[in-house]
Amino acid sequence: MTTVKGPGIFLAQFMGDAAPFNSLEGICTWAESLGFKGVQIPTWDPRCINLQLAAESKTYADELKGMVNNCGMEITELSTHLQGQLVAVHPAYDAQFDGFAPAEVHGNSTARTAWAVQQLKYAAKASENLGLNAHATFSGALLWHTMYPWPQRPAGLVETGFTELAKRWLPILNVFDECGVDLCYEIHPGEDLHDGVSYEMFLEKVNNHARACLLYDPSHFVLQCLDYLTYIDHYHERIKMFHVKDAEFNPTGKQGVYGGYQSWIDRAGRFRSLGDGQVDFKSIFSKLAAYDYKGWAVMEWECCLKHPEDGATEGAEFIKNHIIRVTEKAFDDFANTGSDENFNRSILGIQ
Repeated sequence: MTTVKGPGIFLAQFMGDAAPFNSLEGICTWAESLGFKGVQIPTWDPRCINLQLAAESKTYADELKGMVNNCGMEITELSTHLQGQLVAVHPAYDAQFDGFAPAEVHGNSTARTAWAVQQLKYAAKASENLGLNAHATFSGALLWHTMYPWPQRPAGLVETGFTELAKRWLPILNVFDECGVDLCYEIHPGEDLHDGVSYEMFLEKVNNHARACLLYDPSHFVLQCLDYLTYIDHYHERIKMFHVKDAEFNPTGKQGVYGGYQSWIDRAGRFRSLGDGQVDFKSIFSKLAAYDYKGWAVMEWECCLKHPEDGATEGAEFIKNHIIRVTEKAFDDFANTGSDENFNRSILGIQ
C-alpha cells in the first residue's frame, strides 16, 4: 500500500487579477502558507505556464519546476480541461465553446479542433519535461445533446459517436504513451465520458489503451446518484488522479437531477466546500489506500455558498486529516509464531 500524496490544490478557480492570485509564484506561496504541498496547474492560463514552451524547452520546464519547488511546493499534474473539451464539440455548442480557444480560431470549428489537439500533444511533452506521470482533461462531447433521448436516438448513433470520439483521441493517447504519461479523463456531465458505462464504451473503441485513465471526482457522481464507492472497486486500476470535491443532492417535489434550469444555489444538486456536503471521504480515502493509489489528493474548490479562500483554508486541513498513513505491518504481528514449509504441512496434517 502507498500513502496518498497531498494535500494539493487545483489553481484554476483561484487565479485572479490581484496578488497573490495573479502569478504562479504568488499563488504557490499563498497555497503553501495554508498547508498545501502541491499545485495542479491549468495550462490555459498564461499566468501559470507557457504550455508550448514547456513542451519545447526542457530548460523552461526545469525553471518552472524549480520556482514552484522554491515556494515549498510540487507540481502535481497539468490540466487541459478546456482544451480537451474542444477536441469534440457538437455544433450546437460552437458559439459557447469558442471562448475556450484563441480568437484566431473562433467561428472555425475545424481550426479550433486542430488547435485543441495540438494543445493536448504539447501537454504530453510538457508533462514529461516536468517529470509528471499523469495529466487531467475532459473528453469533449458529440452525443451529449442526445443524453435524454427524445426523440429516440436513431439506431447506431451512439456507436458512430464513440467511434468518432475514439478516432480523435487515439493519436493523442499515443503521444501520451510515448511521453510516459497517463491521460486522465474527468468523468463529468456534459462530456460523452460521464459515467462508468460511457467510459467503458470509449475504452473499447480505443482498444483498451493503457493511457486512457481516469480522474476520480466523487462530486459529479453524487449529483448523478451514482455509487461513487463501488465505482472505485470497478475502476481502481485506471484511477490515476483524484479531485477532492464535495457535493450534496437534496431532491424535492419540484426538482431532481436536472435542476429545473436553476442557478447552482437553487439546484437540488450543488457543489460544496470540503466537509459541507454529503461525500463519504473517509471511505474514499480508505478504498484508495487499500487499492494502492499512488497519486495526489487535490482539492478542487467549487462552492455556491462559501468564499474560496475560506474553502481553501479549510480544505488543506480537511485533506491532511483524511490522508491515511498506511501501515507497514499487520496489527497481529506481535503474535507471530514463525513458520516454514514443514511446519505448515504438519498443521494441515500433510505427510
